[in-house]
Amino acid sequence: MSFGDAIKAFFTKYVTFSGRARRSEYWYAVLFTTLVSAAIAIIWPGTIDYSSGFAIQRNSMMSDLWSLAILLPSLAITWRRLHDIGRKGTYFFFILIPIAGIIMLIIQLVKDSEPGANAYGEPVK
Repeated sequence: MSFGDAIKAFFTKYVTFSGRARRSEYWYAVLFTTLVSAAIAIIWPGTIDYSSGFAIQRNSMMSDLWSLAILLPSLAITWRRLHDIGRKGTYFFFILIPIAGIIMLIIQLVKDSEPGANAYGEPVK
């Protein structure tokens, strides 16, 4: 899947939690959202507030809006990516386990697709 196709699928399957997502679709979406987030942080840097001698970095409103806009599609594509390797989407909640959960999730997300059909549908390759 090309970069453009992956971004198109990311936004057209906005809240589609069923089905499967290829590795390229997932990682291109991650790359796109990271690049846009970095661009927003450069263009609209936010503010620094000082409270009790501590500097607190606050996001810009544009950064908050972008984060809100990609929240559901990011969850949906992660769910579909987990389906592609034969895991339930709820496996995502392992991220709540400090350090180990994030590592466990990343290991699952980089795995190759299950060949053939699985409980979540036909392969997308």
